[in-house]
Amino acid sequence: MRVTLDLDKLLAQGEITKEEYDKLLRLSARHTTSAALNILMGFGVIAVCLSTLAIFPSAKTAVALGFLIGAGGVAVVRARLAQWLIFAHTCVVIGALLFGGGLLVEGEGSLGTLWFVAGAFAAGGAVAGSALLVVLSVLVLASALGASTGYTPAAYYLGVEEPGRTVILFTLFSIALYQFSKRLPATHRHLAIAAARTGVLLVNLAFWVGSLWGDRDLEGAVLIPDWVFAALWAVALILAGIWAWSRNRRWLLNAVAVFGSIHFYTQWFERLGASTLSLLVAGLIAIGVALWLRHVNAKMEKASAGASPETSASTADKAPAEI
Repeated sequence: MRVTLDLDKLLAQGEITKEEYDKLLRLSARHTTSAALNILMGFGVIAVCLSTLAIFPSAKTAVALGFLIGAGGVAVVRARLAQWLIFAHTCVVIGALLFGGGLLVEGEGSLGTLWFVAGAFAAGGAVAGSALLVVLSVLVLASALGASTGYTPAAYYLGVEEPGRTVILFTLFSIALYQFSKRLPATHRHLAIAAARTGVLLVNLAFWVGSLWGDRDLEGAVLIPDWVFAALWAVALILAGIWAWSRNRRWLLNAVAVFGSIHFYTQWFERLGASTLSLLVAGLIAIGVALWLRHVNAKMEKASAGASPETSASTADKAPAEI
């Protein structure tokens, strides 16, 4: 566990002695130097990778290089060399990204390649404690169902080919991971929560696409009409909001508020169109929702801070992270 302290302020207030101040300052300086060396070596590894790929520009080079760097990082992590852990975790992340990217290019984005890369990212994230790799693993899984994004000048695109299946699978995925996080140690609990949160975002994005276009087969026939997605999305947001409120889950409540606003405005302008009156009413509602959300967050934060230190310390390893 890491704690941030203002040593000068603590010394001035008499909370620590001069001897304690000198000892803590010496320890912090040692940690800062070690972190700086780790970061510098991490930049060195990135430079070596870029130069190697420039000399041998191929997907196979990326796969081989990623495997070697990632395996080296895992070896250092397993050896528990504390002074090199930051560097080791950096190597695992860089190696996984190179390895996965190279495989996707080499396999031309096939379904089997997507599943394999998702597993590699999840394994790398678990070893390195990297939420980034875990989140990327979930996004790769979504790509296996046809989810994608795109960009052209002045335009962004979001695509979900099977919104109905995406909603069902990632709803179950997020619930299962949240329940599973309760059984994990604190060192890995946040990884499961990060994956569950990513699943929640994907569910809402699939609902969003479905509420506009519905779910269609390859020939364009409507399987699930858009109004069904719009209605179910509203019900799901209400139920999730009630649960988040009752369990004091700030992240989920904020996500519900954000996607609830997106849902409301999407249907508002889709059905009513953009007019002076509709824009005025929408703006007033947005201000009201923002003020309400600010009040709710402050109230939840105050409730969380009101818990006794003894209770918080004794339940820290038992309670699941907030979703």
